[in-house]
Amino acid sequence: MKEDLIKKLTKQEKEIIVNKGTEQPFTGKYNDHFLEGVFACKACGNNLYKSNSKFDSGCGWPSFDDEISGAIVRYEDTSLLRTRVEICCANCDGHLGHVFHGEKITAKDTRHCVNSLSIKFIAKKK
Repeated sequence: MKEDLIKKLTKQEKEIIVNKGTEQPFTGKYNDHFLEGVFACKACGNNLYKSNSKFDSGCGWPSFDDEISGAIVRYEDTSLLRTRVEICCANCDGHLGHVFHGEKITAKDTRHCVNSLSIKFIAKKK
């Protein structure tokens, strides 16, 4: 990630976005946030998710069942002695969270589990 983007982040945001940390469940400001708009990368501003793809999964982190086309990249993550799929911003490679399939929570059978500190909400203009 470019140094100029890192400089704008708080210590907590840097821990998640750069160092691939995870915020505590049920603590993020976007967990129960369901206004109309888009969610963008906190580091670079790249639009990642439309609000109509957000749903309440009960997991404690903002959850989305679809991303904006081309906005997300995926990497294999074996950091917890099991294989998961890490998701990052396609523009700056900032860590967002992980994506899970096969839980049968939504019709798309996909859950992007995203840290609130990795994203910012941009309300739809009226």
